[in-house]
Amino acid sequence: MKTRPEPPYVLAIDIGTSAVRAGLFDARARAVEGASVTVPHQQRVGADGTSEEPADHILHATEQAVDGALTAAGRLNMDVSALAADSMAGTMLGIDDSGVPVTPVYTYADTRSAPDVKRLLADLDVSDTYQRTGCPQHTAYGPARVMWLRRTDPAVASRVRRWSDVSTWVYSKWFDRDDTPASYSISSWNGLLNRDELSWDRGLLDYLELKADNLPPLAEYRDGIRGLSPVYRSRWPELQDKPFYLAVGDGAAVNVGAGCVGPDRVALTVGTTGAMRVLLDDPAPSVPEGLWAYKLGREFTLLGGSFTEGGNVMRWAMETLRLPEIESLDWELTKLTPDGHGLTILPFLSGERSTGWDPTARGVIHGLSLGTSPLEIVQASHESIALRFALVWGLMADSAGCDPVFVASGGALKASAYWNQVMADVLQRPIARSRESEDTMRGTAVLALHALGAWSSLTDVPVEIEDIVEPDDGKTDIYRAALERQRDLYASLTSSYG
Repeated sequence: MKTRPEPPYVLAIDIGTSAVRAGLFDARARAVEGASVTVPHQQRVGADGTSEEPADHILHATEQAVDGALTAAGRLNMDVSALAADSMAGTMLGIDDSGVPVTPVYTYADTRSAPDVKRLLADLDVSDTYQRTGCPQHTAYGPARVMWLRRTDPAVASRVRRWSDVSTWVYSKWFDRDDTPASYSISSWNGLLNRDELSWDRGLLDYLELKADNLPPLAEYRDGIRGLSPVYRSRWPELQDKPFYLAVGDGAAVNVGAGCVGPDRVALTVGTTGAMRVLLDDPAPSVPEGLWAYKLGREFTLLGGSFTEGGNVMRWAMETLRLPEIESLDWELTKLTPDGHGLTILPFLSGERSTGWDPTARGVIHGLSLGTSPLEIVQASHESIALRFALVWGLMADSAGCDPVFVASGGALKASAYWNQVMADVLQRPIARSRESEDTMRGTAVLALHALGAWSSLTDVPVEIEDIVEPDDGKTDIYRAALERQRDLYASLTSSYG
């Protein structure tokens, strides 16, 4: 029996890496059936580390998703109480005095600023800067990006009046405002936010010869803005007087959507990329080296680690080895002996983030022989990524609760029962799988409902758990040895990276 949706309704937007999704959610943060739309878009990537996309492409994809969701919602679209967004984090684009982009949108995966990271590491008090911003120096963050553009294209760099993330720029177009604020959440992902003062970090601004007004104003995500420009009031009349809550980082939205809003629940996410995160009621906890600390609001910190690898590595393996979809291979993979392939893989196909944060690191498959099968390479790839999660958990464990629940999220992880079991066996922790199919957009909807006052907390409606994958204690020693091999291979290649 279908459950009727209940008002108030919120329109949630997820500006993702490969697609923009928009959908209607009701008062219990349930997706309204048939009222969601997905619009694909794509970055340009290159062997030199390029990962960029024209800003207008993302803007148009986002607007098409909103158009489609409002149309699909039918008569319910007139009852939408708010719009809220999450966005792929770590994006940057430069805009001129007129608000027109003079650069493409650079994503977190763009590694062309690796030489500039080296300069930052040499010039800065790295430890102090790390604790102020919660971020290491890396190509995924803003300081190196600014330096890279000035070094490689000073003519374009001279035209940049303001640096922005893509979601804030999209909002600025909709509201025709030069002073559109960015949330603390989305801003904390660019490595320039002082998390103690909740302002742009003065030390980094001075070093980069930037002023605060070269970046967006800052505000809480729940400080909704109103007043669409005439063009968009005409396009979306049902939204013209409704609050648009500022975009949060997609990682924060996943945690909220998966019910991981305290130290007792850890989000284990594998989509295109991967991440492990815990949400702490602490404005600025100390950050263990190898991890990061981002903001949700003033009072909450998202502590964890992220990877450039995840489902993208599996996709590469499937396409390169010309194998069927992972769903077809799951059963075959379960027949293989754990770590029985003789391979050690460093899955850094797009550089490394956690835990070593070396953007020049590259993927390695060590131990290949004439007897190695394509299926064993896929198996070893799954295991290699799980081993990276184990390294992050080793750094996070003291900050989480004494016996936390791990909650799986992300399309790649949810699509593979085999991978869930490998994660449980490597981490030696039970993995809970939620029934939610839209963790990210659900989290964005929950944040909007809380901002509206419809929810008194972020857990008014608990997430339903579908099942729990228990670890196999008999594989502990096997994967411990595999982790040591991966550590040794990484250490042996560290001097050659860069």
